[in-house]
Amino acid sequence: MRSPSKSDLFKGRHFEQEIILLCVRWYLRYKLAYRDLVEMMAERGLPIAHTTILRWVQRYAPEFDKRWSRFSAAVGTSWRVDETYVRIRGRWAYLYRAADALGKTVDFRLCPRRNVASAKAFFRKALRSQRRPPATITLDGYAASHRAVRELQQQGRLPTLTKLRSSKYLNNLIEQDHRNVKSRLGVNAGLKEPRFCCHENSWH
Repeated sequence: MRSPSKSDLFKGRHFEQEIILLCVRWYLRYKLAYRDLVEMMAERGLPIAHTTILRWVQRYAPEFDKRWSRFSAAVGTSWRVDETYVRIRGRWAYLYRAADALGKTVDFRLCPRRNVASAKAFFRKALRSQRRPPATITLDGYAASHRAVRELQQQGRLPTLTKLRSSKYLNNLIEQDHRNVKSRLGVNAGLKEPRFCCHENSWH
């Protein structure tokens, strides 16, 4: 299916596309809350509600990511995988993430539980999103993630040649990156909706 043209993307909006692009880019690039952007736009003579900027981000961020990914270089074949907990509406959930050896994000997935099913769902998603499977997967000592990789190899979803290893030192890269994610969530008072949860572990 052909992506909508740039003019079609912004058709019917009350603000110029340059303003929308600026707000979305600043929100994604810097640690800003929606109300910070409201104040910044007000200083420029533009009265914009924070809910309007929220809708812009929800509408355009996925589209931008899809278009940018066409020109991005493939991630490396050495994946460092880890999970961390985040709060969603007062409840804890687990954010599974992977990065390559240079720190480039491979993929992520949010799940309400930390178990084998959640880890397998994350790996399946990451494998679908990448152009090539990993040569190496580095995990911490959590047994469920190791079991998920082995089961995916047995099922033929992951190459048997993919090397699985455990290294706290090598996974420092992804653990440090978790801190950046959490600091961003802190600015925006956490996540509000569990939109990226694993279907194997539905929310109750």
